[in-house]
Amino acid sequence: MADVRWSENTVSINGLRTRYLEAGSGPPLVLLHGGEFGGSSEIAWERVIHLFAETRRVIAPDILGFGGSAKVVDFVDGRGWRLRHLADLCAHLGVESADFVGNSMGGAMLLADAAAPESVLPIRTLVTICGGGELEDNEHMAALMDYDATVEGMRAIVAAMFADPSYAADDAYVGRRYNSSMLPGAWEAVAAARFRRPGHQSSGQGALDYARIAVPVLVVEGGVDKLKPAGWAGRLAAQLPDGKAVVVEGSGHCPQIERPHDLVRLVEDFVDEKVDCVERD
Repeated sequence: MADVRWSENTVSINGLRTRYLEAGSGPPLVLLHGGEFGGSSEIAWERVIHLFAETRRVIAPDILGFGGSAKVVDFVDGRGWRLRHLADLCAHLGVESADFVGNSMGGAMLLADAAAPESVLPIRTLVTICGGGELEDNEHMAALMDYDATVEGMRAIVAAMFADPSYAADDAYVGRRYNSSMLPGAWEAVAAARFRRPGHQSSGQGALDYARIAVPVLVVEGGVDKLKPAGWAGRLAAQLPDGKAVVVEGSGHCPQIERPHDLVRLVEDFVDEKVDCVERD
C-alpha cells in the first residue's frame, strides 16, 4: 500500500461523535464513502487520499452510522439528516466551497443534495462514482442487502463489489472489512437504515429533479460493476444540465480501490477543467 499521510480527527457535531480523515492543503476536496456494511472513510479512500493531497485539502468523513462516527439512524429523513450533519461538519472545518466525490451511497447522497430545492452542501463540482441511477436486482445486490454478520457474508459483499476476484480471496482484506462491520453499533446502524414499514413505497432516485442541479457533475461507471447495468452512467449524465459520463475499464463498484491512479486522474482533470471554465467566465 502507498505511504498514507493523513490525520485522524474526531469532533462533536450537533452532539454526535464525528470522525474524519484530513490530509494536504489547497482547494478543499470532500470524499464520501459508500453505504455497504463495514464501510468507512479509510476503507473507501485509503488508496487515493495521499494522491489527492498532493494538491488539495482532502477531508474524508465517516458518515453517521459508519466507521468511527456515531451509530445513530433517523427513520424519517435519514439521507437529509446525514447531509445536514455533513454540511455542519464542513462549516465547522471552515469549508465554504468544495469539490465533492462520493462512492456508491456517497455519490447518491451528493446527487440528492444537488437536486434538492435547497442544497445544504457547499458543492462546487460533483463526482459520483458508481452512485445514483440504476441498480441491478441480482445475487450481488442481495449479498449487500442481506448481510448476516459472518465472515463468509462479508466475503460475498467483497465479491460483489470488485471485478478482481483476488479481493474476496484475500482473508486479511475480508477480515478487515468484517471487523469494521462488527464495531459496536455498526451492523445495527446500517441494517436499521434499510428498514421499511409494510407497504412503504420509496421515492427512489427517479424522484430527483436533475434539472435543478446547477453544478458540473462527472458520473463514473465501473466497467465490470456487478451492481449496476452497463451504460447506466451515460443515461444518468444525459439527464443532467452539465453532466459527463466516463467508464473505468476493469473496475467494479469501487474504482478508487481497484484503479486508484486512473480515478484520481479523471477527477482532477474534470475538476480542473470545470474550475478553469468558471474562472474564464
